[in-house]
Amino acid sequence: MTDLVFVDTNVFVYWLDSSEPAKQARAAAWLRELWSDRSGRLSYQVLLEFYVTVTRKLARPLEAQEARSVCRSLLAWDPTITEERTLAAAWALQDRYQLSWWDALIVASAQLLECRYLLTEDLQHGQDLGGVEVVNPFVTPAGRERAPG
Repeated sequence: MTDLVFVDTNVFVYWLDSSEPAKQARAAAWLRELWSDRSGRLSYQVLLEFYVTVTRKLARPLEAQEARSVCRSLLAWDPTITEERTLAAAWALQDRYQLSWWDALIVASAQLLECRYLLTEDLQHGQDLGGVEVVNPFVTPAGRERAPG
């Protein structure tokens, strides 16, 4: 079985950010692989952060309609919602690992979805956060970190 991988907002942003071509290529490779083997996971939090970032914070922001279209297409990944158990898990992670609130919510979502890996550049590569290992997609090429499926 292929290990599940939770994808953080920054990976989706780099996928569309042409101002960082090396990161864009690496993000695209990861997302292609995760889509192909259906092992990628995300949350509505990621979609919300993605929308704000690509419409307001990029050097060349996307038009709202284009960003909305991309968000709609990412619904095929079946994002998880934030609910009471997500909050409880995030509070525990925040206290244990001294994570920011938003990072704790991401890790909690990954845990609750039973992901083995969290694909992000925002946390320490290789760090184990309660059974979820952080993988920096710009350090590790797609597929190299996970066990064969």
